[in-house]
Amino acid sequence: MPAENLPVSIKTMVIKREGMTIYYPQVILMRDVGVQKKINQTIFQRVQYLIKQQHIQQDAEEFVEVIGTFEIKTNERNLLSLSLSNYAYAPLHAHGLTLMKSLTFDSMTGRLYRLQDLFRPDSDYIGVLSRLVHQQIKERDIEVLNGFATISPDQDFYLADKSLVLYFQLYEITAYYFGFPMFPISVYEIEDILAEDGPLARLVTNN
Repeated sequence: MPAENLPVSIKTMVIKREGMTIYYPQVILMRDVGVQKKINQTIFQRVQYLIKQQHIQQDAEEFVEVIGTFEIKTNERNLLSLSLSNYAYAPLHAHGLTLMKSLTFDSMTGRLYRLQDLFRPDSDYIGVLSRLVHQQIKERDIEVLNGFATISPDQDFYLADKSLVLYFQLYEITAYYFGFPMFPISVYEIEDILAEDGPLARLVTNN
């Protein structure tokens, strides 16, 4: 296996202070120090963004507890896809709130992919993906709030097991008890609209 196709090494870092424990990943031992720094800065900035969003969305200055975790979803073929979760419980609130954001990188260049980067420019990726999500909602009998119309152009996503996983935040389309609504879509279902040089196209090939 060529060295450039090997998984990147991950080190777990921690932010720890009273009432707060946040674990987050950083890439290490990369040949290109500049790329390593770029990826790590982006991850850390997103961790800080989640902390800030907790204050905004819960309209709270302080929290009883804040817990941050992460999951590595894909680490192969020069792709690193991960999710960051942040749970915070504010005083006098009925329950805590969990937020999640994901990042998908080209581990050779440090490029951060947006959803639109995965598809051909002339493809109606929003329409195609929205129909697939709607189909899963119907097949899985998911009760959605106010119906479901379409995904957003920058819908939250990560890559895992040769699938594009679209997801929504708590309360976004379902009730709180449902958790994060996730919709895995096989790369083979959308193969005809993938960007030829995009990350999903790499997952289609078997070599």
